Amino acid sequence: MARSTKKKKAEVIYQLFQRADNAYRRKWQSSSQKCSDFYHNDQLTRDEMQSLENSGMPSFTINRITPVIEMMKYFATSQNPRWQAVGAEGSDTDVAAVHADIADYCWYISNGNSLYSHVIQDALVKGIGFFQIDVDPDMDRGMGEVVFKRIDPHDVWVDPMSRDFLFRDAGYIIIKKDLPKNHLISMFPQFKRKINAADGSANTGNQFFSQRETFNSDSIQPDDIGNEAYDPNTSEEDQVVDCYEFYCKEKYKLYNLFIQLPPDTDNLQELQRNVEENIDDLRKELQVQLKEKIIEIDMLVSQGEMIPERGQLEKEKAEEEMKEQLSQHRMSLTAKLKEEATKIENQIVTEDEYKVLIKNDLFRQSIVEAVAFYDTRIRVSMSLGSDTILYETYIPMADYPIVPIPYMWTGTPYPMSAVLPLIGKQQEINKAHQLMIHNANLASNLRWLYEEGSVPEEEWEQYSSAPGALLKYRQGFAPPTAVQPQNINQAFFSTVQEGKQDMEYISGIYSSMQGDLGQQHDTYRGLLAQDEHGTRRIKAWMNDIVEPALEQVGKCFQMMAQNTYKAHKVFRIVQASAIQEDRKIEINVPVYNDLGNAVNLWNDYSSARFDVRVVAGSTLPVNRWALLEEYFRWYQSGLIDDIAMLAETDVRGKENILKRKSIYSQLKSQVDSLEGALKDRDGTIETLSRQLVQAGIKDQTRSESKEVESQTLETKAQQKLLRQRMQDQSKEKK
Repeated sequence: MARSTKKKKAEVIYQLFQRADNAYRRKWQSSSQKCSDFYHNDQLTRDEMQSLENSGMPSFTINRITPVIEMMKYFATSQNPRWQAVGAEGSDTDVAAVHADIADYCWYISNGNSLYSHVIQDALVKGIGFFQIDVDPDMDRGMGEVVFKRIDPHDVWVDPMSRDFLFRDAGYIIIKKDLPKNHLISMFPQFKRKINAADGSANTGNQFFSQRETFNSDSIQPDDIGNEAYDPNTSEEDQVVDCYEFYCKEKYKLYNLFIQLPPDTDNLQELQRNVEENIDDLRKELQVQLKEKIIEIDMLVSQGEMIPERGQLEKEKAEEEMKEQLSQHRMSLTAKLKEEATKIENQIVTEDEYKVLIKNDLFRQSIVEAVAFYDTRIRVSMSLGSDTILYETYIPMADYPIVPIPYMWTGTPYPMSAVLPLIGKQQEINKAHQLMIHNANLASNLRWLYEEGSVPEEEWEQYSSAPGALLKYRQGFAPPTAVQPQNINQAFFSTVQEGKQDMEYISGIYSSMQGDLGQQHDTYRGLLAQDEHGTRRIKAWMNDIVEPALEQVGKCFQMMAQNTYKAHKVFRIVQASAIQEDRKIEINVPVYNDLGNAVNLWNDYSSARFDVRVVAGSTLPVNRWALLEEYFRWYQSGLIDDIAMLAETDVRGKENILKRKSIYSQLKSQVDSLEGALKDRDGTIETLSRQLVQAGIKDQTRSESKEVESQTLETKAQQKLLRQRMQDQSKEKK
């Protein structure tokens, strides 16, 4: 039963692909392939090439489309895009700051600069480019890494009813590729048996849309090679099967559960001990207060200010108040104990999981609240042919991990490219050049009218165009007459010039932007103004299409990264500037309690909530000379320092120059020397002050000792005089 269900799903995916591969999709791919051919310098169809060869006309082309597209691609991909995250609340601010660094890390390991360039090239040439956000489960030793990928636009089939330029409203998106079985087995070794048993047709939905002459073409494209696949183990031809990677959105029911967890026994005992200690401390304090109250009452009774009966009543009230206060405090601490011991955990489970869990009585009693809601997830199915499903999985994202970047949006999944409006002018220029060269060729290789038999034909064919050749003709016949080509109209020259100007006007890329000295402005400021005004059409496309698409890429990366990076991980961010140093960033760092248990996570990346915004204009180029001149003027006026000035230059070894020549470094050395001198001076002053204080103390001690000594001598003299008088009085009495 399950096998038939999977077979039916594979058949449904195959039928949806057939519906998406309609006449409009094939018309768009034919036009897109024509634009790609013109970009790759294949600008003549088979019939045009055959007609030119039969007419003896040259079949060369003057390719002016490729330089225009390369310049447009440069303006759009001059720098890497940068994303900025804004925390939803204060606790998420730090994690939001880390998100930008994680995006830079994943962009670096995905070779994002080259990837972004190819996506923009697809948008300009084929009409649309595709980013894909995916997870490589084998990277980082099996921990997995989020990576950016590019998808060929001709491999993507979108729901024809989609009307959003980012395909967010599409009912489904299918990526169809023709792959050898051996290659599939190397990608999915766990499905080896299914792959070997699959019987797909690699030609399903594939057509040769290019109209160029394949063998005389300057480029070799994937459709030219076909399905030539060989098994590297046996060197025999390997079977190529059609693979369908199917993406669709599904709504399914979830439950947001608030579960009351039972208290931990060890923590509960520790909290109870704390409660008893707290109550004992309060009891001792209250007993002391009660004794003080009793002594106060006894004093009032003894002084006669309170009768003994009132005193006894007040003592009993004080005892009752103490008991009541102890009881209330115990109840408060017990409630607090229960609140701390009882934890409410929030979990989100599917409807099937909820139905299984609710059957458990203990779990059902622990549920505080269960909130049902619906969420959107992306279902990914991989099928081979119309009868084999390799796998099905769900991605916890609300939007498709496939983000388009169209060039000229038409309101349908079939946008137009930047090459398409230039094809007519390119053909006009090619035709005008071919006619002018053909006319010049006819003028240098004359044609002759002659009567049959009047000239030796072989001799005339060989030497008629040779300089100084002597040609003979037979007597009796009219001499041969040279057929001169008509003078070419001067309108052809003006047509070529007007065609070149029209191509520049249509594309918005002028010759001066490519270094054409004859077309640029005379003054430097005029050149800067022309550069600023000439790139406004590219900036309009960047503002309206590219930057919103890059913002969607950042949001998809956020959802994919938060679902992938759930464990403790350290990122090493390599800085592009020589001045900045490499940094290490940690997320999901476990925080342990005293018992050694992980109780929380620092920089909890998976559960943080923040909004992602792309930094406007981060990918646009900067005029280096104009920027350096502006920085130099700001430096001269004192608005910036030499560090900011040197950071924008291309001077080699500028980090060493900053260390040696920076004003701040010089000032720092001066400040250090002045601080050393100041410390020495402060030490000298402190020493002199201490010596001065000690000298003052010694002088004061010396003066006080002299005063004490003089008072002592005076006292001794008085005592001697008094003794002398006492002796005289004693003698008189005798």
